[in-house]
Amino acid sequence: MSERPTPVIEVRDFRMAFGDQVVIDDLSFEVHPGETFGLLGSNGSGKTTTIRALLGIYQPTSGSLLVEGRRFDPARGSRLGYLPEERGLYRKESVLDVMTYFGRLKGLGHQAADGWSRAFLERVGLQSHAKVRLDKLSGGQQQKVQLGVTIMNAPRILILDEPTKGFDPVNRRLLMDLVDEQRAQGSTVVMVTHQMDEVERLCDRILLLKDGRAEAYGTVAEVQDAFGGRRMRVRFSGTLPASANFRVAVSERNYAELELPDGVEANAVIRELLDAGVQLRDFSTARVSLEEIFLKVYGDEEVAA
Repeated sequence: MSERPTPVIEVRDFRMAFGDQVVIDDLSFEVHPGETFGLLGSNGSGKTTTIRALLGIYQPTSGSLLVEGRRFDPARGSRLGYLPEERGLYRKESVLDVMTYFGRLKGLGHQAADGWSRAFLERVGLQSHAKVRLDKLSGGQQQKVQLGVTIMNAPRILILDEPTKGFDPVNRRLLMDLVDEQRAQGSTVVMVTHQMDEVERLCDRILLLKDGRAEAYGTVAEVQDAFGGRRMRVRFSGTLPASANFRVAVSERNYAELELPDGVEANAVIRELLDAGVQLRDFSTARVSLEEIFLKVYGDEEVAA
């Protein structure tokens, strides 16, 4: 049996308090080599605090936070790319000058940094803005430039804090494609987000935080199974019968989502519905969505977009 690889990120018994306010309480998780890991939660749940402590910006009250087996060392920062939620570029300089400058800081020669930056700007549709000052760009355009700066030296670890903030659906898809490409090239990716569709599309495993505590942790499928498992979606005419073989989780006119307990097969539910006189027009099976899980965890709390 092969040995389990050393985690790229390892957090153990992490606690973070600011005075009497406990922000993170007894948090432990791992990020494995080559995976895309989702760190999820609403605003104020502790996501960004955890990342800042991991990178040494905050000193933890207690616990251990390791990157590649040791406390993060900024001197080894070229191995890690961090896209913060707040943009931190020189807004009075041109896009190309800023990207080339950061490329030089990351160890690239001027020609290599300039060439990479121009190719990236073309990829993300900003080639005509290369000589434009950053403060003349929209928020989404600035986010693209920030992403380019983050990935330009092909870091082994990528930490992306709300990476699609300010993006429309087309540019969100472009960013997700870029994240996929980074992972295909060997990067380990941590996505800090509350966009559940991004998580289902990209992430292998997730940690869902609420008030600084882990509410769910594991593969996407493991978390889905823990919060309701399998669903059958049916479009029908008639009246659904009461049954021990399913629970009606969502009910709308002529549409329902049925939760199936372990051991109950979809075919058995279909037969039961037909025997009860229900006319089925369409049906499909799927796991409970991460969006529904998010709403279950946070209940009626208002989650900022």
